[in-house]
Amino acid sequence: MLKRFLPLLSLIALAASLWALNHLYPNPHLQKAFITAVAVAAIHILFKHLFEELLIGKITVSKTRYSFKKTVSIVYLVVLVAVVMNIWVENTQSLLVSYGIIAAGLAVALQDLFKNFFGGVVIFVTGIYRVGDRVEMNSMMGDVIDIDILYTTLMEMGEWMSGDQATGRLAMMPNGYILSGPVNNYTKDHPFLWDEISIPITYDSDWKEAVNRILSIVRRETEEVGNKAEISLSTLEEKYYLPRKVTEPAVFITMTDNWIKFNIRYVTAVRERRMTKSKLSQMILEEIERSEKIKLASTTIDIVGFPEVRLEAGETEPVKVG
Repeated sequence: MLKRFLPLLSLIALAASLWALNHLYPNPHLQKAFITAVAVAAIHILFKHLFEELLIGKITVSKTRYSFKKTVSIVYLVVLVAVVMNIWVENTQSLLVSYGIIAAGLAVALQDLFKNFFGGVVIFVTGIYRVGDRVEMNSMMGDVIDIDILYTTLMEMGEWMSGDQATGRLAMMPNGYILSGPVNNYTKDHPFLWDEISIPITYDSDWKEAVNRILSIVRRETEEVGNKAEISLSTLEEKYYLPRKVTEPAVFITMTDNWIKFNIRYVTAVRERRMTKSKLSQMILEEIERSEKIKLASTTIDIVGFPEVRLEAGETEPVKVG
């Protein structure tokens, strides 16, 4: 406890000594020194005891607390220098130039902090994303689990995990990024998206029957979520300019060199994308296995013949292979 208040006690003692000296031996320089000691003591109390102990101590997020503490330390030094210069420098023009240099240095030193701070203000005011939203920014995807004035915390997705599954790693994103980069919000106003399953069908399969069977499965399994997505899109059209979108499942066909490619498009809830895709894939595979007219294709090589090979075996006739 004493160690924490030692600098302040030293400043108070110095101010008292300077006051006594100036009282015994009046001198303009001693008076300025006394005023300087009092001003430094007041600034020390304001920043080191009020800001750091009372305000910063209440911040629970360690990274934010550290950033604010560093900021307070820098501002403390800047204010200290500015006040001391104001006491000792009598030339107003020189004082203004000095203040300009200090302000420029402060702006450069704290530019990232200011950017993150204003980014946090923009997030809170505009609601570009909120806690619980699934977002992607700066090539980082995840669910927002916390937003403070400087950083946004994401439960990370992707990386070594596929299918929108969480890695368990927390990603701290500076709020300033939203001022200069795109933000993809998967759940704001419309928690649904379109997804696709691609499957190859052989050319000797009955592709028309394959389309009918696949559409029947996808329509049945996505009917409920499709109706919800339709209602959500109707609400979305009232807020944004949005051309009418079809939520009905569809199969798009592409002919390739080896097979007929089916792209099966359907609507799903954002947080159920992987489960829906897995379920539909299993049901489509089971349906294809039950049909004798539909076959899945794969990359194959047909050998249509061998070159003629002649083997010399003594006096015997040449042997043909192939």
